[in-house]
Amino acid sequence: MRQNASWRSARAIGLVFLCVLFGFFPPEKAEGAQSSADSPPAPLEAPAEQNPQTTPEAQPPTPLWQYGAFADSGYLLDFNDPLNHLFRSRSTTFKVNQPDLNMAVAYVKKAVTEKSRWGTELTWQAGKDSEAFGSSNTGPNVEGARWLRHFGPTNVSYLAPLGNGLTIQAGLFNSLIGYDGLYARDNFTYTRPWAGDYTPYLMFGVNVSYPFSKKLSGTFFLINGYAHLSRPNNVPSIGGQLTYKVTDRWSLKETLFYGPQQADTSIQYWRFFSDSIVEWKKEPFTAAFEYQVGTEILASAAAPRVFWTTGQLPFHWTLSRHWSATLRPEFFWDPDGRMTGFQQLIAANTESLEYRWSLRRWGAIVRLEHRYDDSRGRGGGFFSDHLLSPGLVALTPSQNLLILGLIISYDSVPR
Repeated sequence: MRQNASWRSARAIGLVFLCVLFGFFPPEKAEGAQSSADSPPAPLEAPAEQNPQTTPEAQPPTPLWQYGAFADSGYLLDFNDPLNHLFRSRSTTFKVNQPDLNMAVAYVKKAVTEKSRWGTELTWQAGKDSEAFGSSNTGPNVEGARWLRHFGPTNVSYLAPLGNGLTIQAGLFNSLIGYDGLYARDNFTYTRPWAGDYTPYLMFGVNVSYPFSKKLSGTFFLINGYAHLSRPNNVPSIGGQLTYKVTDRWSLKETLFYGPQQADTSIQYWRFFSDSIVEWKKEPFTAAFEYQVGTEILASAAAPRVFWTTGQLPFHWTLSRHWSATLRPEFFWDPDGRMTGFQQLIAANTESLEYRWSLRRWGAIVRLEHRYDDSRGRGGGFFSDHLLSPGLVALTPSQNLLILGLIISYDSVPR
C-alpha cells in the first residue's frame, strides 16, 4: 500500500508542475493564426540585396580544433554558520563560509564533420567540485577513483556516413541525464539544483545518436553504471533518450535509465529512472521544467521497493548583453533515504544575478546568488553552529546562503 501511495504521489506532483508550466507558458499559435498585434513591424530599411552596404561579411568557419581553460572560485556565506563548514547532502559547492577554488579546467577538443569524421575531447580538472561528484553512497568506488576524478569529458567520436549521420562516442562524456551540467559556467546559476547532485554529471561507456529528422533525434547509451566512479558490480547499465523540437520555441526531452546498482545483479533489483524535460525559449526568456523519478527494490530480506523524485522550474531572463537573472524553485523528495542517505523532503529556491564580460578570447562571469533550502523529515536538516555532543553537529530545518561566484576563462573560439 505504501509503495502504491508513493507512486501516486510522485505522479501527482509531476502533473501539478506540468499544469503550472503550461499555465504560465501556453503553446505557440499555429502558423497562419498569428494576429496583427503579434505581427512584426514592417522593416524600416530596404532588404539586404537592395542595400549591399548593410550585407554582413561572411563569417570564417569555426576551427575544428578548440582549446581553453577556466577557473571557477566562489564563496558561500551560510547564515547558520555551521561548525564543520559543510553544505549537508551535497557533492558540489559543498563547502561554506570559506573561499574555494571549486573547479579549474583545461580542455582540447576536435569536432566531427562530414569532411573530418573523427573527433576527440580531452579534459583535465581539479578543485573542490571534483572531490565528491561521480561517487555513490549506495556502492563502493572504482579502483583509482581519487585520480580518475580529475578527468572531465575525455572521449573519441566518429560520424558514420549512414543516412542523416550516425554519431558514435566512446569514453567519458557529458551525461545525457539532467538539465544542468557539472561546470557552473555552463548553467544559469552558480549552485546546482538538487536534481543535479543526485544524477550523473558524466557517463563512462559508449553512446550512439541519430537525427531521424530536423525535429526528432534519438540516442542509445551503454555505460558502466549510474555514477561513473562507483562500482557496485560488473554489469553495465543501459538507457536511451528522445529529443523532439515541437516548434522553434518548444522542445521535449525524455531520458530513461535501466541497470543494476547493487551487488546482487538479479534483474528484479535493477534501478529504473526517468528524466523528463520541457523547455521554452523566446528571447530574452528561457523557461524549463524538469521532473525525475527513480525506483528499485533493495536486495535484502525484506526486499522493500524504494523511490525518490525531484523537480525544478528554472526561469532565465537575459536583461542585456552583459546582465541576466534566474529564478529556480525546486524540490527533492527522498522518503526512503535512498539517494541522500536521509529520509527528507527538501524545498528550495534560488535567485541569481549574472554579469558577463568578454574580450576576444577572454571571458569573465560574476554571479551574485541567494538560495533558501528547507529540509523536513526524520533525517532532514542542515548543519548549525553548535554541537549536540563532541563531534556531532546539531541540525536545523532550513538555511539561507548568499553566494558570490567568479569564473575566468580563455577559449580559442570565443563562446
